[in-house]
Amino acid sequence: MFKKFLYLEWKAFVRSASFGTNLALKIILGIVAFMYAIIFLFAGVVLFYGLKDANLDPLLEVNKYLIYYLIFDLLFRLFLQKIPVLNIRPLLTLPIKKATIVNFSLGKTMLSFFNLVHAFFFVPFSIVLLVEGYNPLNVILWHVAIMSLIYVNNFLNILLNNKDSLFVIFMVIFGALGVLHYYDYFNITDYTVGFFQGLITTNYLFLIPVILIITLYVITFNFFKKNLHLDTGLSSKHDIAKTEQFTWLDQFGNIGTFLKNDIRLIKRNKRSKTTIFMSVLFLFYGLLFFSGGIESYDNPMMKMFAGVFVSGGFLFTFGQFVPSWDSAYYPLMMTQNISYKGYLNAKWWLIVIATGVSTLLAAPYLYFGLETYLIIIAGAIFNIGVNSHLVLLGGAYVKTPVDLNSSKGAFGDKKAFNLKTMLISLPKMLLPMLIYIAGYKFISPNAGLILVALIGLIGFAFRNKVFSMIEKIYKAEKYSTIASYKQKS
Repeated sequence: MFKKFLYLEWKAFVRSASFGTNLALKIILGIVAFMYAIIFLFAGVVLFYGLKDANLDPLLEVNKYLIYYLIFDLLFRLFLQKIPVLNIRPLLTLPIKKATIVNFSLGKTMLSFFNLVHAFFFVPFSIVLLVEGYNPLNVILWHVAIMSLIYVNNFLNILLNNKDSLFVIFMVIFGALGVLHYYDYFNITDYTVGFFQGLITTNYLFLIPVILIITLYVITFNFFKKNLHLDTGLSSKHDIAKTEQFTWLDQFGNIGTFLKNDIRLIKRNKRSKTTIFMSVLFLFYGLLFFSGGIESYDNPMMKMFAGVFVSGGFLFTFGQFVPSWDSAYYPLMMTQNISYKGYLNAKWWLIVIATGVSTLLAAPYLYFGLETYLIIIAGAIFNIGVNSHLVLLGGAYVKTPVDLNSSKGAFGDKKAFNLKTMLISLPKMLLPMLIYIAGYKFISPNAGLILVALIGLIGFAFRNKVFSMIEKIYKAEKYSTIASYKQKS
């Protein structure tokens, strides 16, 4: 039966309307995966001898920081890893055991790159331990325990999937532990290193992770099997409708009508709420660049990169999925007498307002000096005048429906990738950096800021002509966009 499931998965892939894009994406992702595998492989070999040359116990140091490694892995999964699923509803009418369906779905998660990539670090590291004379049995048991903990994260991610509040709690706890450790108030590694060391110094402690992974598999299996019914777990959930008029927006005409829909969408759905949360996180991104804590980031180009990002959180997380936010009712909307220009104008004003608010909220960066805040302001002007147009232009080629009930994919969706969107995305970051560094090097730092802001103002001045060009592209892509939104695979 598993062979039949694999056959169906293959057919779904090759018959997809976006087969060409998906194939190109998988090739690129395969190359990226290979690069990461090589990096992990290299680290697994070199880390031991690097720590040894520093007169440190390599295994003790690795065990000491494993707790952070595992927490970060879980956060990374909660944020990015999607849960592979089958198109289950049609299978329920066939003589297939529910246990088989659930086992296959869970088995797919176990073969995920998020799990396998860790083996490229821990396998060579374990081999180095054996070569260096560590007890073979203890090394094997330690390796089994660590890989079991990796798969514990895999099943925790499944059970915690789409639970936004828990994700925020994990983020806060992880950040608090890091800050307390950095300032020597509380070091959690002092309490966890004993357990991880015990995995290699005893012949029985490894059973704890093994039993834990088996227990979590059973819990996850029973959870999905219990909800594998059309009238329970697979049924559509309907929230109580609430009427919100936003009559104060009526004064803006058609644009106000579209703005009402966008505000309702943001308030009512998980995915759109996540974009607001991520936009707030973008405000803190500049601390990596403006604080001077990381030497490689302490240069003019990277500071302008940060300036664009700090004010552009909403632009990058929300703007890149226009018009995919409306994919659920886009075909219906296109049957109405709707002006594309008014539709795009509403999205643009929403982005502009959010960019302005982000710039005001970034005022505490004045702590690092007036020049730092001027970089953010220049980046904000560039976002409003240039990048806002680029994200709307890129949206004409992003033909992937957005699942509003899922909080994942806030930064992007692999299906949204194609060559046109990639080429349109490059100037968003590279152009302000190049303009700034040109003015910075050949004239003065202030000249660089003026040039970036000036380009943004020119883009703002010609927005009507730009919108007319973008409108034509949206009209040309209209029917292919509708067809893509109807594609369920």
